[in-house]
Amino acid sequence: MPNTPHWIWQHPDWPKFIFDMKVVAPALNRARSAQGRVLGKAEALGLANLGSALADIWVEEANATARIEGEQLDLSAVRSSVARRLGMASVGAASRSVEGLIDLMDDATRRWRDPLTVERLCGWQAALFPTGFAGMRKVRSGALRTHATPMQIVSGPVGREEVHFEAPPSRRLPNELATFLGWFQSSRDRAVDGLLRAGTAHLWFEVLHPFEDGNGRVGRAIIDLALAQDAELDQRVYSVSRRLAEHRNEYYAELNAASRADLDITRWLAWFVAQFEDACLASEAVIDLSLAKARFWLQHAQAPLSERQRKAVNRILDAGSSGFEGGMSTDKYRNLTRVSRATAYRDLEELVRHGLLVQTGVGRGTRYFAAMERWTMGSVTEDNVDESKR
Repeated sequence: MPNTPHWIWQHPDWPKFIFDMKVVAPALNRARSAQGRVLGKAEALGLANLGSALADIWVEEANATARIEGEQLDLSAVRSSVARRLGMASVGAASRSVEGLIDLMDDATRRWRDPLTVERLCGWQAALFPTGFAGMRKVRSGALRTHATPMQIVSGPVGREEVHFEAPPSRRLPNELATFLGWFQSSRDRAVDGLLRAGTAHLWFEVLHPFEDGNGRVGRAIIDLALAQDAELDQRVYSVSRRLAEHRNEYYAELNAASRADLDITRWLAWFVAQFEDACLASEAVIDLSLAKARFWLQHAQAPLSERQRKAVNRILDAGSSGFEGGMSTDKYRNLTRVSRATAYRDLEELVRHGLLVQTGVGRGTRYFAAMERWTMGSVTEDNVDESKR
């Protein structure tokens, strides 16, 4: 072993992580506050009434965790698979790989009471590769890597590769995983903050990189499991992977920095907890939108709408307070509902007359927005819209 270890797992005190709580505490306090608001709103509304919001978070998470690995999923297939698991109406069928990913995510959240074992980890990884292939490449599925060659994360052209990280040799994995899983189980019963535990677990697992492929997605499922255990909640109310996907380069850079020789993971934990806070803020916005939509449709329950009008209004509502791509127009309505210009104009005017939409502009600049209090309409808000337009 070199005098100065290059990778964190080569340190003589590995895996005795340390961190400075004084540095982490401010970010942790903010994250806990954001988490409390999300869980409070979810509880107030009732999880049974959060179906669409929970489905949105599920879909975002599935697509994000795949996108981090450079994989694009069929959005309709993900939505269909998520809908079935939430007991909602679904259309179409999902591919085996999409179903496997959703199975993994579902197991990590719903079975938060169950211990994490090597068998469970292998089952998660196998679900990602139901055919035993990743594209055209054969993958060792449902089993730890065994090859003697180093497990490395590299980039760059052949012959000039840059090694970003090297994992422990395969022969060390049984003992390394036993230590990790023992800590993961025992730390549930100790005074270890749940968010810091989730961040530590993810980093530790990524350092081990025990599979030939799928380590990132399995590692983020460990985050999900740890967060579910922290909140003791079997529903997915945070979109952590989406946040990580939005900051993919930074995410990889922080993991790589933390994987170097020093066992002090203060920087990593502070960064991870800040991402969790932002994920909570995003989830809070999703829940707020769900609440706003529920109130909106309750207010307009008696409005005589056609299915195409209801579809269009829901699309506008789903866009949130910023408006549907700058506002609904006659042409956008036509494209969405496949009707004539005259019918589109008549439908939109009816929606304004019934109080569901407000109209701004004239001529080609005419736009329609949801009649929601304090929602913006370009530079216009409902508070300064002419009453005659309501």
